[in-house]
Amino acid sequence: MFAAALIFLAAYSVQVIANLNEAPSLAVDVVIWATWAVFVVDYAANLYLAPNRGRWALLRVFHRTAGNALRGRILTFVLGSAALLVYCGALAVLDAEENADGSNITNFGDALWWALVTIATVGYGDYYPVTFVGRCVAAGLMVSGIAVLGVVTASVASWLVEHVATGAASATAQADATLRQEVQRLAGQVERLTSVLEATGSEHLPAPAKEPRVGRSDLA
Repeated sequence: MFAAALIFLAAYSVQVIANLNEAPSLAVDVVIWATWAVFVVDYAANLYLAPNRGRWALLRVFHRTAGNALRGRILTFVLGSAALLVYCGALAVLDAEENADGSNITNFGDALWWALVTIATVGYGDYYPVTFVGRCVAAGLMVSGIAVLGVVTASVASWLVEHVATGAASATAQADATLRQEVQRLAGQVERLTSVLEATGSEHLPAPAKEPRVGRSDLA
């Protein structure tokens, strides 16, 4: 399926960027529709073989990308999706606009620039679609851009919070360990000083006086 997707993207790129006429475009159209047929057959087969068809059809993509992925993989996936959206959006708007009356998006460079500023929700206004299909592509690209930027921002913020929390916990643990070592060192010094003082004091104290023995003669 990945190979079919690459074939479709290459054929669609040739068709749009080269602005092929009907005769040369026939072979490219056959390739594009053949890849679409492969996608439909693959989806239908997986849907038929799925034990829970309703759940598989709705949640399969989310389980693959977010449910079982780490933050780094999600971020990589989102950035890759953003690049693919820019490229496909540029192709789609160029396909809709390049032969339209009054269009100002007539080459792939302009279309790529338009896709970049649109997905970033900047919208300089130097290039804009004039056809209904082109405006639909613009709307989808803007909504996708908001979602992509939101995921990237959330991932970076989550990483920063986790990094700061980990650093604070590590610093606290290190401070606790240092404090325990210092307390143990001071306790050892106190024990040694106590032992020295006890030994020194016992040497200088006078010996206890002996009581005189009382004999029988004294009693008499």
